[in-house]
Amino acid sequence: MGKDKKEVLVLQHVASEGAGTIRDYMTANGIPFRFVRLYENEKLPQALKNIRSVFVMGGPMNVYEEDKFPFLKEENTFIQKLIQENIPMLGVCLGSQLLAKALGAKVMKAKAPEIGWGNVKFSPDGSKDPLFSKIGSSDLRVLQWHEDTFELPKGAVHLASSTAVPNQAFRYKDRFYGFQFHVEVDRPMLVEWFKDPKVQTPVLREYDEYKTKLAGITESIYQKFFALAGPSS
Repeated sequence: MGKDKKEVLVLQHVASEGAGTIRDYMTANGIPFRFVRLYENEKLPQALKNIRSVFVMGGPMNVYEEDKFPFLKEENTFIQKLIQENIPMLGVCLGSQLLAKALGAKVMKAKAPEIGWGNVKFSPDGSKDPLFSKIGSSDLRVLQWHEDTFELPKGAVHLASSTAVPNQAFRYKDRFYGFQFHVEVDRPMLVEWFKDPKVQTPVLREYDEYKTKLAGITESIYQKFFALAGPSS
């Protein structure tokens, strides 16, 4: 990477929660990116000038388990620096909870866990949001796997909800997004996550039926998100 070329960082908390179709999109479009494997004690960069944008992926831990997972404390500080420097970020699942926490909101147990395919409904602001406006629907079929949720951060815009979890997506300012759900899943990720054949079979069947439509949705979301940061050089 040339010294003037900016890269995308992908913060990974466990091996099984990679970037899926986000990685595929970056590869296909020649976008420089680098994984920071926090679970392997890889360090977050101190300087931010060469960072184009950041994806913060999921994980099984709670945002407050900083004694058990020390990198969470460093990550909280890093996300706050991203906000201060106005560097775009998209947090997925745990990543959305970490963004909410960095913005001063409370993260807590949801009324009920959500695991598997389900619908989230866009708010009026969500339907008009740049990342979702091209979807052309009032709701979105997504993959869920979480027990925690968060309060909407002060100053954030509510974008989506589900029956069990009111805060499914939010935007802070014009370039910080939290998705409680997973749009980035691909088939290998689902095979890894759902080990029980009785559960895996219907999950994969729905994915196979939905993947073409999902690919169009994610293409639009990623394209709009990367436009927030401008070109990499």
